[in-house]
Amino acid sequence: MRVVVTGGAGKAGRAVVRELVDHGHRVRNVDLRPQGEAAGEPYQADLTDLGQTYEVLRRQEAVVHLAAIPRPYLLTDEQTFRINVLSAYNVFAAAAHLGLQRVVWASSETVLGLPFDSSVPSFPVDEEQPPAPKSTYALSKVVGEDLARYFAAKAGIPYIGLRFSNIYDEADYGAVASFQDDPRARSWNAWGWVDARDVAQACRRALEADVGGAEVFIIAAADTVMATPNDRLLAEVFPGVPVRGALGPYETLLSIGKARRVLGYDPRYSMDAYVPRSG
Repeated sequence: MRVVVTGGAGKAGRAVVRELVDHGHRVRNVDLRPQGEAAGEPYQADLTDLGQTYEVLRRQEAVVHLAAIPRPYLLTDEQTFRINVLSAYNVFAAAAHLGLQRVVWASSETVLGLPFDSSVPSFPVDEEQPPAPKSTYALSKVVGEDLARYFAAKAGIPYIGLRFSNIYDEADYGAVASFQDDPRARSWNAWGWVDARDVAQACRRALEADVGGAEVFIIAAADTVMATPNDRLLAEVFPGVPVRGALGPYETLLSIGKARRVLGYDPRYSMDAYVPRSG
């Protein structure tokens, strides 16, 4: 396919472009920043401008929209909301008008209610939990999911939102040992994470899977980031929050069951390979 990847210079974007090129897709690699020797066809554009967005997507077949302010509090609330929502609207609208076959885009685990507290209904958290944004960044992603439903119904093409957990690449693993034994250090997202290469796999599978309408999927690693097993983590930090079904000692508390079933997502990277657990 002829695929546009927006945000191709970012942590996730670089991995996604490599994955798609390696699997035979023709990739237009779009970012606001110049990219030098980037993979794919480098293309510089500002996606908050509708005209530039149309030019980026013209004569393409699909888009993986990753370009956004990547987390809360990098910019003001107004800037974060405006940039994320406007760029999503422009990409979604241009894709519908130009007749692209599919839109895959980066939603976020933050729509689930991060930072988590004792009000979490149950673990593992899955896509059935209603959105509960606690930051303007999370709110921008909830609006993105509403936009995706609107345009999927309007255009009749799939809009697939991937709720990525905290993304790691090789530069991030060295810091894990500093908090891996402290249950409260990473409880804000139920100790979740995902390797950028598994993010890339999820994007590729979302492009290829037999999915219609507007769907959202949690994308996380199969394990937690912690050295402490789940029963002890939950007893200390989330006492009284029920657990549904059998749960392995280090199994992710951000359910990836739907992504496994529908997309064929199969995370390949485990924290054991980088920071062996001590407990």
